Amino acid sequence: METSAATRRLSVLLVATSYPANLGDWRGLFIRHLTDALGRRSDLHVSLWAPPGERAAAVTDASMPDESRWLGDLMQSGGIAHALRNNRLRGGWLALNLLRHLRRAYKRHAEQLDLLHCNWLQTMLPAPRKLPVLVTVLGTDMQLLKLPLMPALLRRAMRRRPVTICPNADWMEAPLRTLFGKVARVQTVPFGIDAAWFNLQRRVDFTAASRWLVVSRLTRDKLGSLLEWGEPLFKDQLRELHLFGPMQEQIDLPPWAHYHGPATPAQLCETWFPQAHGLITLSRHSEGRPQVMLEAMAAGLPIIASQLPAHADLISHGNTGLLCDSPTAYQACIERLENPDQNQRIGATARAWVRASIGTWDDCATRYVTLYRKLVAEAAR
Repeated sequence: METSAATRRLSVLLVATSYPANLGDWRGLFIRHLTDALGRRSDLHVSLWAPPGERAAAVTDASMPDESRWLGDLMQSGGIAHALRNNRLRGGWLALNLLRHLRRAYKRHAEQLDLLHCNWLQTMLPAPRKLPVLVTVLGTDMQLLKLPLMPALLRRAMRRRPVTICPNADWMEAPLRTLFGKVARVQTVPFGIDAAWFNLQRRVDFTAASRWLVVSRLTRDKLGSLLEWGEPLFKDQLRELHLFGPMQEQIDLPPWAHYHGPATPAQLCETWFPQAHGLITLSRHSEGRPQVMLEAMAAGLPIIASQLPAHADLISHGNTGLLCDSPTAYQACIERLENPDQNQRIGATARAWVRASIGTWDDCATRYVTLYRKLVAEAAR
């Protein structure tokens, strides 16, 4: 049985509550890249249960029309985590409806599956008994684990089946092992990076006004101290701050901060990243391993980041980026990266590190398939 599990084609159902309409959509784009990479493999049959959007020819759509519509509406409303932050009653109702839809989908597909790949811890709650599960964990999942009874409910769902929990950053391993180490294996699996970012060629004019980018959902926690620390550096100065992302909380932006709304990956890759001095994130939000930071590193674009565990886990200060925890330190980081030699050295070091340590989405798919086969072999014993 173990030999068979190591060689035969596996059938996996990928489950996600976010998925982009197309490659120009920012929502859940990493799910699209992961699904496409898994679908390119000849040793897998991949089905996807997710909101409506373009699917690769090799990927089977596992959603019924009513499920697809409901998931699309859920994503348009901001998702369950957003609802729970703003209205616990509505968020709870949405969560119950999600579990109802999932239970029906799992029952419909269970007999044809070797395992489930859930892209949110809570989506494994109604998984059929004994079916192996790989579940990815992001920073938002860590926040939702603080909900009453949530860890206990998840431990119950994990018992009597092989489970591997895969955070996308090392800093989440210890708390996840504390909660689930007796019923599941915990192993970090970093996401991949689209090859376009590695191929990007920067063309920065260091004699002109320096241009800095923020790519993020606009909430108070995600912006952190950006506006307070940035005013003396950007207001009436030869620097430009450009913000990209959806406005998810009503925030009054000062006129010196140029807000562009959401941008497509192509716009960032082809227009903004090549000419920028660096990417800035002063987030206070619980982060996993922000994908935009990986993409910036692959592009050779230096990063200035706040001292969050997720940022410190990713960035080696002074080598692959810069970390700051005060207005004075922030100013020093800006000024350091306005030096062409420092900017280019840190950008090149970051690109080399991320190419060797993270790789592409195909590399990520290979990491997951190795774990799929371990799970299936364990279930067959």
